[in-house]
Amino acid sequence: MPVSVAIVGSGPAGFYTADALLKSGVDVRIDIIERLPTPFGLIRDGVAPDHQTTKKVSAKFERTALSDQVRYWGNVEVGRDVGLAELRRMYDAVVLCVGAPLDRPLGIPGEDKQGVLGSAAFVGWYNGHPDFRDLDPDLNTSAVAVVGVGNVAIDVARVLVKTEAEMAASDLTGYAAKAIRSAPLTDVYIFGRRGPVEAKFTNVELREMGKLENSVPQVDAAQLPDGVGDLADRDRRLKERNLATLREFAARRADEKPKRVHFRFYAAPVEILGGDRVEGLRLERTRVEKGRAVGSGEFFDIACGVVIAAIGYRADPVDGAPFDGDRQIVANTDGRVADGLYAAGWIMRGPTGVISSNRADGVAVAELVGADVPEGKKPGRVALETLLRERRVRHVDYAEWKKIEAAEAANATPPAPRRKFVTVEDMLAVLDEADERSVG
Repeated sequence: MPVSVAIVGSGPAGFYTADALLKSGVDVRIDIIERLPTPFGLIRDGVAPDHQTTKKVSAKFERTALSDQVRYWGNVEVGRDVGLAELRRMYDAVVLCVGAPLDRPLGIPGEDKQGVLGSAAFVGWYNGHPDFRDLDPDLNTSAVAVVGVGNVAIDVARVLVKTEAEMAASDLTGYAAKAIRSAPLTDVYIFGRRGPVEAKFTNVELREMGKLENSVPQVDAAQLPDGVGDLADRDRRLKERNLATLREFAARRADEKPKRVHFRFYAAPVEILGGDRVEGLRLERTRVEKGRAVGSGEFFDIACGVVIAAIGYRADPVDGAPFDGDRQIVANTDGRVADGLYAAGWIMRGPTGVISSNRADGVAVAELVGADVPEGKKPGRVALETLLRERRVRHVDYAEWKKIEAAEAANATPPAPRRKFVTVEDMLAVLDEADERSVG
């Protein structure tokens, strides 16, 4: 009897786990359960809309989804439509791949003001994630402050300052494009608590900021060290490339183009200024000691109307699974949570790494499942299908997702690849209309 495996979450961790299970040599039947009708998680809703090449990894995931041993169950939420305890009774193994979808707070006074946003929410908004469709940020400001020096911070800044022509081949949502185009934005500040050597952005992302049509990067040369210090060869090369790029930016004039993106290091936010809404950000100058930012007692303010925190993510506890609140992950030992229950990706190790970092998690979990469950004993898919039918849950299979995808492509204005549906209701309406046409 095949080993039945339920994977909760259809992002990179979920698909890498499914792929590893298929290649493990174990006879498996895999059900990928996703609360949205749409698969691929952060590939669809987290990757910047102007980075379409990065999104092409979904083609590899599609090959996994189309395997005879795999079935996709979209629009099924664990905790709402089916409980984790129920899944564990139905399946030989359940793998949690639900990610870390929430923003880490800044933890400073004034964070409750209007105009303070987390990057997960803001990125979800411009990417058309149904959870953030109604965020409606007020971008009627000349300056935005982004706290954090990783690729997400650069994504946010770049999307805010790119021209309409530069975004034409993206899948930026129409409402976000309209809001950004009409904003009187001239300056975006990217603040890092530590220095340029400690910054997390990749050089490809950083260099792109120097090639924008309407915006010029600004860097204070005095903040750039002569070298990167004693690092391993690979890390040293990466950091040296970043420093070289930042030195190029330091030579750029502020008046070259109408908009500017300022990279400011050694600056820790301490208070958000203003009344009910953001009017500015107060920061403390820092220095780095033993890898940590240490405050100097010297403060400065910048005027801005929006503050976006891009300092990382945190997970939601999963009902029925032990949760490590300090580390913001499901409590696990190398991916094993409990008998028959596993975790992979950010919910297992925390929100670090790039898309491909999840591949190793999938391989590790597949090995655990193979060792723990040599043969299947539980009904798996048959039981899930019966339960969802009894509860009248409208699930979306992979063929139906392809109909939604095709409709998004058909609605787009070239060279845009798609115009996303941004509510679950609109996605399901596409399927209802297709059903009506087939009947008619």
